[in-house]
Amino acid sequence: MRVLPLSLLLLASPALSDPARILGAEATRAQSDWRFDVTLEHDDTGWDDYADGWRIELSDGTVLGTRILAHPHVTEQPFTRSLSGVAVPEGTRSVHIRARTNQTGWDNETVALTLP
Repeated sequence: MRVLPLSLLLLASPALSDPARILGAEATRAQSDWRFDVTLEHDDTGWDDYADGWRIELSDGTVLGTRILAHPHVTEQPFTRSLSGVAVPEGTRSVHIRARTNQTGWDNETVALTLP
């Protein structure tokens, strides 16, 4: 059996992608629903690796709304996108924002946002 040097094995392995970073978020109440503006940063390289969404969750993981990002933002970093019409249960004081990339999926970490 022939053993390959570790450096050759590492070259054959796919590159590990980084998660999208949530740099900021704002929530605005609009009568009975909410608008969220979220700023993301990610080392988008094109269609093979890009931030492809973010979502608003309650602390128990219930998803209130999802913003799909339909294309890479290679030359526009960081970038802000909005989601309107999000129904937030009355009495909710904070929500969590979770980012996603097409390579890593939904991030394990969230960013808490206190509602005004």
